[in-house]
Amino acid sequence: MRVTEPTVADAINRIYESLQADNADIDLHIATLKAALARAGLKEAEFDSSRLAHNNRSGRKLMQAYFRQRGVTVKFATS
Repeated sequence: MRVTEPTVADAINRIYESLQADNADIDLHIATLKAALARAGLKEAEFDSSRLAHNNRSGRKLMQAYFRQRGVTVKFATS
């Protein structure tokens, strides 16, 4: 039996869930996202800012900085 690796979309959904759960296991989910991006040949992850716990400029900048320190570039979809 082969275990499939999470897709970029799966990893992003887990990050949304983690953000709603007060950042539970966020570093693990960021690492999973980083691996999924590498497998997909992508350089950045796109998030829907309306799904963030702190959907303001400072919240988005903090998220970008935190993820960048862990090797993931974050951009936000325009609504």
